[in-house]
Amino acid sequence: MLIYNTLTRKKEVLKPIHKNLIGLYTCGPTVYNYAHIGNLRTYVFEDVLQRTLELNGYKVKRVMNITDVGHLTSDADTGEDKIENEAKKEKKSVWEIAKFYTNAFFRDIKELNIEKPRYIAPATKFIPQQIKIIKKLLERGYAYETSKAVYFDVLRFKNYTKLSRQKLSEKITSAREEVIHDPEKKNPQDFALWFKLTDHFKNHAMRWLSPWGAGFPGWHIECSAISTAFLGQPFDIHTGGIDHIAVHHTNEIAQSEGAYGKPLAKYWLHGEFLVIDEKRMGKSKGNFITLENLKKKRFKPIAYRYFVLSAHYRKKLNFSWDGLEGAANTLRKLYNDLNWLASPASKARGAGKKQKGMAAGFLRRFQTAINDDLNTPKALSILWNTLKNPLLAPRTKLSLAFKYDEVLGLGFKAAVKQTKIPRAVIKLAEKRELYRINKQFVQADALRKRMIGLGYEVQDTPLGPWLKPIP
Repeated sequence: MLIYNTLTRKKEVLKPIHKNLIGLYTCGPTVYNYAHIGNLRTYVFEDVLQRTLELNGYKVKRVMNITDVGHLTSDADTGEDKIENEAKKEKKSVWEIAKFYTNAFFRDIKELNIEKPRYIAPATKFIPQQIKIIKKLLERGYAYETSKAVYFDVLRFKNYTKLSRQKLSEKITSAREEVIHDPEKKNPQDFALWFKLTDHFKNHAMRWLSPWGAGFPGWHIECSAISTAFLGQPFDIHTGGIDHIAVHHTNEIAQSEGAYGKPLAKYWLHGEFLVIDEKRMGKSKGNFITLENLKKKRFKPIAYRYFVLSAHYRKKLNFSWDGLEGAANTLRKLYNDLNWLASPASKARGAGKKQKGMAAGFLRRFQTAINDDLNTPKALSILWNTLKNPLLAPRTKLSLAFKYDEVLGLGFKAAVKQTKIPRAVIKLAEKRELYRINKQFVQADALRKRMIGLGYEVQDTPLGPWLKPIP
């Protein structure tokens, strides 16, 4: 299995740290608002990754954090806490906001058929672990305390920008004036590990006691603490969106490797942006679309999953309503084809030869595609080639489609309606199909009318006839 490692900027053969076991960490949502469909694209890619690992026989220990404290309105440690900000707007407590949007997030991923990670870890449940790492960083000289916060000293950590490959001087130059708000801060891009209750944080609702006084953790430290608590260090794969590379994941690496003196993760995988008119979708930009918005326009969430799978996870994907409509229509056709393959009338079609060998060949092609850095567009093309192949029997095609769907997650089994049709009706359908093939259309039409009288409609498809009860 090949995966693209952002750390090395190349595809690498996956070599687990522990045989047959993969430690997988996913950066979860900041629960101050609904996830937009750009966020959800990343979670679909991570779901496909887990499913592909399992297809290859690996047991996956997947962990996802929930950021329910400490993520400020700027990634550069400025502004207000996003959850506190939303709580003021909605006139609710921060705990109510976090709970509401956490539940909303899990409803969204369920509707997208994203498998829920086995371990879900809210940041607020791991405060002692975060304090422990901060103490280690202070002891090892990677952190320092001011009257306002505890900061990580980026100049003390060698190769701080090894993931983003930015020059440190460029980060200093590009740092905005508002970042340099603490006169005791050594470097403008030093980031906060712990905020004290001073200045505009003095009334912060979420607060915990620490060796540095009451306060709350910075955003980045939670992922270092949670990943290490569940997976140890190093672990196999760390995932997230491409926007995490320059700040969040760079800081995670610095914290974890500074504290423990060894790599945090072996492979780093990042999903590209979903864009609208070539502009990144984002809550701060006011151009975001939620899953609920799609549903109000009568799109099923699973159609959005198909839309996402049609592009490689490392390629920008431009969202349009026309594009989503096309994906929905394609998925509808796919479901219709699968229903025909599952229908008793499909047995009237001749079975191909050497079914097992051919099926194994198609499955190998599918697995080769998906094992090449999760090439979902190619995997989908193999699915369609399977359905169109005239030598494969209907039941073989259906079996292969179900196997592919263990990775694609498009809900094929749920979409296939298992309808028991009387044997007499099936016999009529088989006889009518023979008439139709022999161009005896008068006789074929007469049998169609007889089946309608018995309460069943027959539809002729490119794959063959499909029987279904008349509502």
